[in-house]
Amino acid sequence: MTTSSKLLENISKTIYLNETKFMTTYYYIAASEKFLTSDNENLHEVLDERHRFYKEQNREIDFWFIKQPAFLEAPELAQVKAKCPQPSAAVVSLDKEWITFLKLRLEYVLSGEFEAPSDSIPQPTASLVASN
Repeated sequence: MTTSSKLLENISKTIYLNETKFMTTYYYIAASEKFLTSDNENLHEVLDERHRFYKEQNREIDFWFIKQPAFLEAPELAQVKAKCPQPSAAVVSLDKEWITFLKLRLEYVLSGEFEAPSDSIPQPTASLVASN
């Protein structure tokens, strides 16, 4: 391999790394908003407890509850959106294990992951609901 081809290979690897460097994997559970906000499911208590724990540990919050999550509008998640009762809601997190815990605890939810920011998901925690 010539020096120029090695240089070109290194440049293309760097470009590839720079393009993916800022991509983050987000994990989610999604279901109807009615189900996730139901007092019977007590999700709000789980989220409050986790928020309190993070605050005590001085950890940055890495989970979000989103009403009508915009990420479900991405073409690659069309099948998920089609299965999810509307209006929907989701819990999105960077912590795969915690999302797995929520999936097992709540049972009747969809779960998965996506990479963002991307062309189809520029803001991973965006909502379709206009904020007041």
